[in-house]
Amino acid sequence: MADIKEENSYSNILKRLSAFGGVQIFNILISLLRGKFVALFLGPAGMGVSSLYTSSLTPLQQVCGLGLNLAVVKEIAANKEEESSLRKVIRVALRLILLTSILGMVATVFTASLWSEFSFGNHDHTTAYLWLSLFVGLSIAGAGLLALLQGMGEVKRLSKATLVGGVSGLIFGVPLYYFFGQQGIVPAMIALALSMFLFYLISFRKVSRPIFQGTAAKKSPTEDRQLIKALLSMGFILLVGSLAGQLITYLINLYIRITGSLEDIGLFQGANSITNQYVGMIMSALALDYFPRLSAVCKDSVEMNKVVNRQTEIVMLVATPLIILLILTAPLVIRLLLTERFLPILPLIRWMGLGMLIQALAFPLGYIYVAKDDRKAYIWMECVWANICWLACSIGFYHIFGLLGLGVSLVVRGVIDIFINFFVCHRRYSFRYSKETTPVMLISLFLAVASFAVSLWENDAAYIGISFLLILSASYSFIHLRGKIRNKH
Repeated sequence: MADIKEENSYSNILKRLSAFGGVQIFNILISLLRGKFVALFLGPAGMGVSSLYTSSLTPLQQVCGLGLNLAVVKEIAANKEEESSLRKVIRVALRLILLTSILGMVATVFTASLWSEFSFGNHDHTTAYLWLSLFVGLSIAGAGLLALLQGMGEVKRLSKATLVGGVSGLIFGVPLYYFFGQQGIVPAMIALALSMFLFYLISFRKVSRPIFQGTAAKKSPTEDRQLIKALLSMGFILLVGSLAGQLITYLINLYIRITGSLEDIGLFQGANSITNQYVGMIMSALALDYFPRLSAVCKDSVEMNKVVNRQTEIVMLVATPLIILLILTAPLVIRLLLTERFLPILPLIRWMGLGMLIQALAFPLGYIYVAKDDRKAYIWMECVWANICWLACSIGFYHIFGLLGLGVSLVVRGVIDIFINFFVCHRRYSFRYSKETTPVMLISLFLAVASFAVSLWENDAAYIGISFLLILSASYSFIHLRGKIRNKH
């Protein structure tokens, strides 16, 4: 248990967060650079072709991946302390990763003509989609290896592989855009997927070699079948949840188009992209580290409470200054990442920023259902209730307040999510917030709400006030976290 406590200490969590967070920031920069080169060498038409390839193949990757990645992370983390069980999980997971990769390639080949017709209105891109079957297979395999590394807690190797793979993909991709124009899009996509896969594979082989070295893997067909069934059933449920979320996004956009305009959809997506870059990267980094730790202790209610409470504290202490910074710098960010034509989304971004901070409170609770393998709770809470609430709030508040209502709905939905998820987790798993966590939540929320309220004045005094609250929030976060680290919590 000492190792588990050390792994879940504030200092170790923050070290891993800084590593994962740095990778997320770097990936965003790589993505922006890639987009810049595509725009420079291929123009708007080339960007459109690239976007259609990516957006059409993403759902196919998710479906053929069978939702296994999070299920694999859970099983690896839960069996990390028992080497024989870990070997079995890794062996079975590798077989499933290989099968899903092949499934993705075959599915792309057989549907290439349909994707070309559906995406471009003709069959001219069928050959491109046939080649992109390699991209799909390599992407699924790379994501599977990433899940294995994540479950094993290999932060440094995972971070290094992601960085090197992303840079390599960019280095090989840019010359292809330059020399071959639109004909270089498909080779560049394959080069990126291949580089990511290779570096994840190299890292995984280094980590797994000691686990299998000198040991003959004992195969038990019955146990393997049970594990495969468990992984596939959990993966299917997670896949349904992911697809349900995409369906709700589509329905919201469809409602906006029918009752509003295409311009509203564009403005909403612009606001979404900015808020996700601000907060989404930190949520992704936290999830990469948090879920394996939670899975490893989920059978111990006391340790589970500690992990969730510490995660909640860190989420609030890290995210609150970022949200206040977003509220302060939103006009500048809109001009930098978008154009002045998007300045009308300024109030929407501030509402969405506040909403995402409130949503961040519910974020640690949502993972408990998966870590506990409580499929009934996951289906009802994450697949049914969460999506119905999301759709109802978005449509209702858009109908009342227009575009601004989509930001208001995020705040309202966040508040509802916290109370409902806390009630369920308390009743089913005896979860409760600690005396140390509650003040952090309340102070962080107060500072964020105060910053949002001050921003409504939209004058020089308001920006001075927000700047003061930002300094206050950052100082509080720094002092609180430094105290925890010094006390070796």
